[in-house]
Amino acid sequence: MRAFRSVIVGLLTALALAGCSNSSNTAPDTGPGQGGSTRNVQLNVTFAATPGVAVTYDEALVPVGARAGVTSMEDIESTTVTLDVNGLQPDRQYGSHIHTMACGVDGMAAGPHFQHEQDPISPSVDPAFANDKNEIWLDFTTDASGAATVTSTVPWTFTDDRRAGSVIIHAMQTATEPGKAGTAGDRIACITVDF
Repeated sequence: MRAFRSVIVGLLTALALAGCSNSSNTAPDTGPGQGGSTRNVQLNVTFAATPGVAVTYDEALVPVGARAGVTSMEDIESTTVTLDVNGLQPDRQYGSHIHTMACGVDGMAAGPHFQHEQDPISPSVDPAFANDKNEIWLDFTTDASGAATVTSTVPWTFTDDRRAGSVIIHAMQTATEPGKAGTAGDRIACITVDF
């Protein structure tokens, strides 16, 4: 009986490990970084209508079944994030930013934009804080097939105690003028990323 139980436990452990290895969100190269740890993350997702890793809040602009990939690479002094999308509206401009929290039932669950130096006033619309060097902006324009790729590099890394939680896709390109800086219309889709 004990041998049988050991076999069952071994099989359950192997299945659990196999399930973990199928995850597309990986962080293989970890090491010390500027005030935190560096890591590489790669995630490929399909948008669904219900909250999960990738959720659409506007199926006309980000259809169910559209796909996205997020890659984040940190080194000692910088972070580079790439967003790939497929199956969105063709020939259309979208805004996109890294946000502080994971996705939820609506776009507001992701919290504000992640800022390296946090604006003491929220929501942040001051270009001194809401800009593409203090935040990670990933605005893009899709091609005729609804695909796009965009990359942003910022001169800082996440710290162990402050890491971002998601990529939000917005309905419009990002504004830069005072009083509107960082705004990009409705939050139309979200991807939870373990940055």
